Amino acid sequence: MKYTTLPNTDIKVSKICLGSMTWGNQNSEAEGHSQLDFALEQGVNFIDTAELYPVPATADTQGRTSTIIGTWLKKTGHREKVILASKIAGVGDYTAHIRTTGFSPESIHNAVNGELKRLQTDYIDLFQLHWPERQTNYFGTRDYKHNLDDAWEDNFNEILNTLDRIIKSGKIRYIGMSNEKAWGAMRYLTESKINNLPRMATIQNAYSLINRVFEGDMAEVSIRENLGLLAYSPMAFGVLSGKYIKGTEAKNSRLNLFPRFARYSSPQATEATKCYLKIAEDNNMSLAEMSLAFVNQRPFLTSNIIGATNLEQLKENINTINITLSEDILEQINAVHAEIPNPAP
Repeated sequence: MKYTTLPNTDIKVSKICLGSMTWGNQNSEAEGHSQLDFALEQGVNFIDTAELYPVPATADTQGRTSTIIGTWLKKTGHREKVILASKIAGVGDYTAHIRTTGFSPESIHNAVNGELKRLQTDYIDLFQLHWPERQTNYFGTRDYKHNLDDAWEDNFNEILNTLDRIIKSGKIRYIGMSNEKAWGAMRYLTESKINNLPRMATIQNAYSLINRVFEGDMAEVSIRENLGLLAYSPMAFGVLSGKYIKGTEAKNSRLNLFPRFARYSSPQATEATKCYLKIAEDNNMSLAEMSLAFVNQRPFLTSNIIGATNLEQLKENINTINITLSEDILEQINAVHAEIPNPAP
């Protein structure tokens, strides 16, 4: 395994992070525990969850994923061997079953306390804001369109002050954001610097061969400001395994179970995926191997969040840390990207 350091911290994390959002829905508690056991044996020490999980989010299943991680921690006693990351859900119809009060001080305290209980731990290493409260272009929306009727009021300072109090209490160590844009990221960083408040260490955004939107303004922010990317959906919900193109997917594959998750399945994304599949096969790799190896090599990456529904997938995903793509392969990838840029934003 290869390791990096969470920016501006002393925390060493594996460059492969174990994602968990299927546990408690597609995966049972026993399967989640098996994945955790296997990943730890392979040197993966970084685990990502959220109060929202599993996905799809429902009131009946909310919190199950973290509960599964908590029972594993209690059973194994491995708390000090792993770095735990979690998130507070943002506002929206999708999360109304959790709360409707956004990132208010009370909401943040409740979210942290709820996760501590489910995870059966006294502290969370990295606590993240799952998506912005303001109306902006995230979750598959390509362009920003300003809404004059957005009721959001600037609360960056209040959020950081709330998180500062929780850090001082010992319940969380460091903070990050997710699905954030360049403006929001810089606002948090500036607010921290001016007012001597906790600094965002990471940003967890979508990044894959068919979604390289992060390489716009956010890549410069990431590198110049030392804000590490935690890349989620590097396999684009399994699309970048090539199984849907080949028709080899299982009946219980994610997109067969939940067809509404069509973010990575547009005609343009399918065409780009076919091109990437050819490059991979021409170079004696699976598309999954090439897709994850590509993300692993990005200069702004802190950790690549992989997810699997079985141990065979998990083994292949973790082993990609040992693959280095040649300059020739990278040039072929970039040629496709130039022809079909970001087909699944």
